[in-house]
Amino acid sequence: MPNLLTRRLALLTEDANRALLGGLRGIERETLRVDPAGHLASTPHPAALGSALTHPEITTDYAEALLEFITPAESDIAVTLDKLDTVHRHAYSRLGDELLWSQSMPCQLPPEADIEIANYGSSNMGMLKHVYRRGLALRYGKAMQCIAGIHYNYSLDEQLWQVLASNPETSASPTQATASPKDVQSASYLATIRNFRRYSWLLMYLFGASPALSAGFLRGRAHKLDTLSDDTLFLPYATSLRMSDLGYQNDAQSGLRPHENSLDDYVNALTHAVNDPYPPYETLGTKKDGEWIQLSTNVLQIENEYYSTIRPKRVIRTGERPIQALCLRGVQYIEVRCMDVDPFEPVGISLETGRFLDAFLLFCALDDSAPISAEQSACYTHNFARTVKEGRTPGLTLHRDGEEISLQAWGEQLLARIAPVAALLDSRHGGTAHADSLAAQAAKLADPDTTPSAKVLAELRANGGSFAAFGLRQSERHAAYFRAHPASKEQSAYFDAMAASSLAEQRAMEAAPAGSFDDFVAAYRASTLCSHT
Repeated sequence: MPNLLTRRLALLTEDANRALLGGLRGIERETLRVDPAGHLASTPHPAALGSALTHPEITTDYAEALLEFITPAESDIAVTLDKLDTVHRHAYSRLGDELLWSQSMPCQLPPEADIEIANYGSSNMGMLKHVYRRGLALRYGKAMQCIAGIHYNYSLDEQLWQVLASNPETSASPTQATASPKDVQSASYLATIRNFRRYSWLLMYLFGASPALSAGFLRGRAHKLDTLSDDTLFLPYATSLRMSDLGYQNDAQSGLRPHENSLDDYVNALTHAVNDPYPPYETLGTKKDGEWIQLSTNVLQIENEYYSTIRPKRVIRTGERPIQALCLRGVQYIEVRCMDVDPFEPVGISLETGRFLDAFLLFCALDDSAPISAEQSACYTHNFARTVKEGRTPGLTLHRDGEEISLQAWGEQLLARIAPVAALLDSRHGGTAHADSLAAQAAKLADPDTTPSAKVLAELRANGGSFAAFGLRQSERHAAYFRAHPASKEQSAYFDAMAASSLAEQRAMEAAPAGSFDDFVAAYRASTLCSHT
């Protein structure tokens, strides 16, 4: 009998079902504002861009200078990227002489005390966001929080899961036929996430673009990096130091492994993490000299603090916590968080990459996905960690089913399995864009020198070896591109109106009657309690 992937592809090839391959795509792009010399901008978030607290498309992440552009969710990644391009064009018209940093790893950062944490005003919600970031500074240091990435939000048509579950040949399990639509969809997205865990090392090889970093970023931490120049450290075969233990890492979270075998397990793990004290944080307390320094002394202050390469998500309602939304209404989409900013692309990601991600994620959604054991989870973590630090090493092997297999051979096998998925998407959209994106990735497997990480190192070596100089050069190129093609009057008017509306909304929040911040935090923390039904 054909395997589950083949049976599902056959069902979705039928004209009546091909429309179910729609869904939505959204992108969140983080980028540091820097001055013309390539140093972290010390200016406040530009008022012309609106309120970072309430603007739906332009906000800040950790630092006051760390911009985050959020696109609306669109049915075609090409439209999503066009919207992202427009946000960049408009932003550049309001940035003065500042630039948007072109890399995932930060520019040359000032001393910790001089990195300004994002400010969201005086409302209780604005202060909660700010104090949360104070806690991040306390727990992880400010430099780590200045790392930027691309988050890829992905969903499929909600009817797709029902069509697959109602057909005995394409259902993931016999119990799905009688489960509620919400539970079927949640279980299906978690199955997608488990397959992502199995194969996400491939994304790091193909798209990792941070093999080097500024020497000052490590702030004196021990490391085993090589020296490329006076101001730059690197690993010769690394793909993404951003995703290694030198980037996002934390001892408190080292034992946090939310189980993605069921939504109940996942929610329970995060609920414990935001409610269970962590002794080193207890020693610090939540206040110092009467000032809040972190929201709680628990493993996580809030669930968003969990550093994960992928998350199950649900759009939250006003006053709702992410855990509550998942509990009450199930998984709505997934957020891929491991993608580096592509320093050769003005918006940080190419359309070709988006097409491949769509094929890769649909493959993860349609392929069989058994529960993951603790031993298997450790194996997948090993493969990912090895790829981010050594991915282009000649003859590199990974663990698969108790055996060693070369990264290249396994990658080629995966691309062969994804190929019919790409063909199905092309039959849905017309053209050959998805198949073409697979061919481009196959070329990277055949020649590691064509990967983004290798290209970054080649550029560094050809121009003195300075990561800071390379980052500034690319930032200037991107700035010239956007400034030469400014947003239209209509587009600028749209963003200016949104900025004005967001500022008015923040002022209204700050003027509204409110209780004490202490009571607000207590109520917010208590709201994590919920039961999955």
